[in-house]
Amino acid sequence: MEDARLLTCATQAHHRVLVDPGCHEKCGVFGIYAPTYDVARLSYFGLYALQHRGQESAGIAVGQNGRIDCHTGMGLVSTVFHEETIERLQGSVALGHVRYSTTGTSSAANAQPLIGKHRSGPFAIAHNGNLVNTFHLRRQLSEDGVEFNSTTDTEVILRLIEQSDAPSLEFAIAEAMHKMQGAYSLGILALDRIIAVRDPYGVRPLCIGRLDDDGWVISSETCALHVIGAQFVREVEPGEIVTLRKSGMEAIQVIEPVRKAMCIFEFIYFARPDSHIYGRNIYMTRQRMGNLLAQQAPADADLVMPVPESGIPHAVGYAEVSGIPYGEGLIKNRYIHRTFITPDQRMRDLGVHIKLAPLREVIGGKRLVVVDDSIVRGTTTGPEIELLREAGAREVHLRINCPPIRYPCFYGIDTSAQEELIAARMTVEEIREHLGADSLEYLSMPNLVKAVGLPKNNFCTACFDGQYPIPIPEDVKISKTMLEPEGVE
Repeated sequence: MEDARLLTCATQAHHRVLVDPGCHEKCGVFGIYAPTYDVARLSYFGLYALQHRGQESAGIAVGQNGRIDCHTGMGLVSTVFHEETIERLQGSVALGHVRYSTTGTSSAANAQPLIGKHRSGPFAIAHNGNLVNTFHLRRQLSEDGVEFNSTTDTEVILRLIEQSDAPSLEFAIAEAMHKMQGAYSLGILALDRIIAVRDPYGVRPLCIGRLDDDGWVISSETCALHVIGAQFVREVEPGEIVTLRKSGMEAIQVIEPVRKAMCIFEFIYFARPDSHIYGRNIYMTRQRMGNLLAQQAPADADLVMPVPESGIPHAVGYAEVSGIPYGEGLIKNRYIHRTFITPDQRMRDLGVHIKLAPLREVIGGKRLVVVDDSIVRGTTTGPEIELLREAGAREVHLRINCPPIRYPCFYGIDTSAQEELIAARMTVEEIREHLGADSLEYLSMPNLVKAVGLPKNNFCTACFDGQYPIPIPEDVKISKTMLEPEGVE
């Protein structure tokens, strides 16, 4: 690809760039230490399994013989990497990344992994999450003469590590952790090891796997472990640095967690259905959400149908309890990217029409329960209901498997500014009328927590109730918030 870059730590240029305030990332990280395996090829398949976490760019870094080679590019994993690329990336340790970003940050310069050099040697870094004190850290580093060549907060983390006088890479990472605030699950590659790092709240997922006797894997989700034949070992604990190498696994608790605050949206939408988080299978958890929603908000209807594909387990659960037959009323073009991830609003509007096709013979004359995982802006849901009406649906009863999203995310999910969130501006009845549904019900917070099966204080639920577990600097908060948190439960 024209945008693809083959880099080494010795040739990466430095250019001063202003940081983009909209640079929030929810991405996929995959790393592997396995001297007897083709680590670049395994990373390719690992990233393929994590493609749902980011479709904007992809990259793989490999370390061997005193250097790190890194190939990154814009687009899907299958378009960024080819056979000749994989063959060039030879080594015993690899780190991969898939990325999405918000408006204004779609740039090859922001593709990861990024390459840096600490006094102990070269390293590569890949990041899932978002720092909330990026501006402060970047300004401080700039005043110290540090230059930047991207607009991503991942580079801020990289520069913090580079500037450290600590004798080892792990100690330098620990120093940086004490300066960083926000959500970060990191994969860090050194020439002889892979390192996993998680913020003290554990906002974003990160796990460890074992590959036979001499291999280790880190991944944002367990689904990528299964693809390459690795066995799940455990999750990286909040505030922990885990080093994986030939001698085994070494874990250091750098910062004691105040509380766990895993993003509950991972369970609702983002994580792949076959993944496990907190020991819970994502598909079964979503099915339980549908079960509870059917109990909470029954409807008199002829057919329960999902908004594909993320709404499928929710709808299966709803049909199971309601006794209403389950069926598919919309067929998804599987080659269209998720409209929630697409940065441009015009593309989101166009995406609704080319992404879904109604099955007229299935839904014509029927009273439908349409089950979806969430409503964020509401810009796709209304057109979807119009599609069903045009195809002959007699009634459309919309059921949403999470509470109304009223507050923006500062930890790595693109929910945009608060004024763009439909539930921040309208009541449930106003949303129903705006979307054109005959009825609209959201899963309650108690039922959402019950479906996951763990206490509420294990999770970040700020997008629903405005209670942010990690303090947000006031200037950052004002940039995306129009209302004071209401403390909705």
